[in-house]
Amino acid sequence: MNQWTKWVTTGVVRIYRMVFHIVALLPARRKLIVFESFFGRQYSCNPRALYEYMQDEHPEYTMIWSADPHYASLFEERNVRYVKRFTIRWVWLMARAGYWVTNVRLPLWMKKPKHTVYLQTWHGTPLKKLGADIREVHMPGTNTENYRNNFRKESSRWDYLVSPNAYSSEIFERAFHYDRDAIIESGYPRNDRLHQLNNEAAIRDLKEKCGVPLDKKVVLYAPTWRDDEFYEKGRYKFNVPLNLADMQEQLGDEFVILLRMHYLIADRLDLKAYKGFAYDFSNYEDITDLYLISDALITDYSSVFFDYANLKRPILFFAYDLDRYRDKLRGFYFDLENEAPGPIVNTSEQVIEKLKEMAALGFTVSERFNDFYQKFCYLESGVSSKRVADRIFTEREKL
Repeated sequence: MNQWTKWVTTGVVRIYRMVFHIVALLPARRKLIVFESFFGRQYSCNPRALYEYMQDEHPEYTMIWSADPHYASLFEERNVRYVKRFTIRWVWLMARAGYWVTNVRLPLWMKKPKHTVYLQTWHGTPLKKLGADIREVHMPGTNTENYRNNFRKESSRWDYLVSPNAYSSEIFERAFHYDRDAIIESGYPRNDRLHQLNNEAAIRDLKEKCGVPLDKKVVLYAPTWRDDEFYEKGRYKFNVPLNLADMQEQLGDEFVILLRMHYLIADRLDLKAYKGFAYDFSNYEDITDLYLISDALITDYSSVFFDYANLKRPILFFAYDLDRYRDKLRGFYFDLENEAPGPIVNTSEQVIEKLKEMAALGFTVSERFNDFYQKFCYLESGVSSKRVADRIFTEREKL
C-alpha cells in the first residue's frame, strides 16, 4: 500500500467513524438484527443457523445481512435481504441496529452503541492457538503485540460469545480475555443441520443439488491456511499437497473428492485434468452441505473435524507439515497425535491406502472416535440455535 492509498484510506475511515457516531445517537431499531459471516463473503455458519431459526420462530424481527459487494449474488440467489458493506446505508443500519451477529471480527473503528447487543458466534472449536495464546504472530500487516491488542479491543465489545463445549469455553475465556459468565455454552447453531438432515433422502437431495455422483463414495478435503504463506494481508497461498493424479488413478472408479479451501486462501484451483473425479467447492455457500454428502473427511489442522464428528463418520488427518505448523506457526491446545479421532498420515500414498481401508470397513469409526465425540460434541443434538436465541433475543425482549 503506497502513501497516497494509506492517506485516502485513513481519511475514509475518519469520515465513516464520524458518520457512524452521529447516526448511533438516533433512536435505536431494537428489533433490527444485522448478520454477517466471514466478512460478508458467505451466507453460512452460525449466523446463518440463527437467522433461519429466527425467521421461523420470530418473524417480528427485521433481519438484514451484511454482504461484501463481490459476493452479493449469493444473497440475491436466495432472496435474502442484504446491505453492501462499507456503504453509507450499511453504516446507517449498523449504527441503529439492536443486534449484531457475526462469526469473525468487525472493524475496530465502529464503536458499539449502547443500544446494540453484539453476539459473537465465532467459527470453530479451537485446535490451534488463538488470540493472546499465540506466542508469535506470522501474519502479514501486523505483529504479535498489535495482534493481541487489537483482539483484546475487539473482544471487549462482545456482549455474548457462543461456545460449542466446555473445552472451548475455557480456552475462549483465556485467549480472548473474556468474561466466562457471558459465554453461551450451547453447542454450535451451525451443527443443528447435521442432526436434522442426516438421513438418506436429505443427503440424496443435497448430492443432486451439488452435482455429485450418486453412485460414488464421496471424500471431502478441507485444509486450513498457513499464517506465513501469503500474497498480502487477507490473501493466503496454498498449493494442494495431495497427488490428485495418483488418487484418480487408484480411487477414481469408486470415489470422488470435493476440495474446500479456507475462505482466506486466494488461489484458484485448476482441476480440469481431474474432471469427474475432483470438484472445487471452495466457493460453495455452506460447508455443512458438504459434510452431509461426504463419507469421510480429510483435513489437517482445521477446526472442521470437530463439526464433522457430529456425523460419526471417519476422519483422516493429512498432516504433512505437522512439526512446523505445531512448533513454529501456531501451537496446539491438545496433543493431536494422541487425541485425534482418526489416523494421521503425511504422504498422498498413505492417504490413498487409508481411504481404501475406510471403504472396506464401511466407513465405521473406532472406540477412540467415540471418546472424542463425548468430549466435543455432547451438547449438539439439533437445538443449539434455540438455546442461543432464547438466551439473547427472548430474554432481552422481557426487559
